[in-house]
Amino acid sequence: MVAMFDAVEGRYHATELSVSAWARNQVAGPGVCGLLARELETHAPEHGFVPARFTVDLFRPVLTEPITLHSQVIRDGNRVRVVDASLVQGDQVRARASVMYLAASEQPPGQVWQAEHTAPVPANVLDGPEGDPPLFKSGDMDWTGDFGSGQNSERKSVWHNVPAIVQGEPVTPFQRTAFVGDATSLVCNWGTEGVGYINSDVTVTLSRLPHGHEVGLHAVNHVASAGIVVATATMYDRLGPLGTTVVTGVSNARRQVDLAAFASERSFSAPSLS
Repeated sequence: MVAMFDAVEGRYHATELSVSAWARNQVAGPGVCGLLARELETHAPEHGFVPARFTVDLFRPVLTEPITLHSQVIRDGNRVRVVDASLVQGDQVRARASVMYLAASEQPPGQVWQAEHTAPVPANVLDGPEGDPPLFKSGDMDWTGDFGSGQNSERKSVWHNVPAIVQGEPVTPFQRTAFVGDATSLVCNWGTEGVGYINSDVTVTLSRLPHGHEVGLHAVNHVASAGIVVATATMYDRLGPLGTTVVTGVSNARRQVDLAAFASERSFSAPSLS
C-alpha cells in the first residue's frame, strides 16, 4: 500500500510521498492535515455525528523527522463533541488541529435560499484502492493530469482519490476531506506566475462525508491584500457539495515552485504549497 507515513512504535515517519514542494526536508500540507485528522478521528463519536468543522493551524514547518501526536476531547455532549490535537517534533508543537462533531438530525422545515452549484465532474472515475493521480481543470479546458496546464488566471478545480495516510490502514472519508482541503491554495491561488502564497491554516466545513473514493474542489474566491490571502472553495463529490474549504496564506513570492516538475516526481498527491 502506498501511504504518506509509516507508523513505528507510536511515532510517524514521513515517506517520499509526503515531501513538500517548498523544501525536501519538510512534510507537505496534505500529509500534515491527513495525519492530524487521523489522530482526531481516534476520539470520534460512534454513530450519527458529522465532523462538521476541521481546522489546522500550520504555524511551523513540519520536518521529515519522527512525529509524535497528542489529542484530547475538549467538550463532549449529546449534540457536540470537540477534539483538539497537536503535532510535536523535538518537544515543539509544529501544527495543531481541532474538529467539531455535530449530531446529525432532521432538517428543519421551511425554504431557504441556496446558491446554484455547477462544479465540474470528470468522466473518468478514480477508484483505485491505493489512490490515483489527481485530475486538474482550468476554465473551459478538459480535465488533465498535467499540472503545467494550470499556469493561467482561469478558475480551477481539482479531483482526488488520495492514498492512505498511514501504511497498512485504509484512508477514511474524513481523512480524504482533510487531505484535499489543503489543495484549496492550489485551486484558488495559482495564477500566471505560479502560487505565491504558503498556507498558514486550513479549514474544512462539512454537512456530510464524501461517498466513494473521489473528492473535488472548485474555486469560489480569492481575496488578497498586502501579501495576505483568503481563499475559498467548494468541496464536493459526484453526488454534489459536501461543504466549503478556506485557507489563509502569506506571501512567499520569492520562492517560486516549478509545480509541473515537482508533480512529475509524485505518484498520487498534488503539489502541496504548505
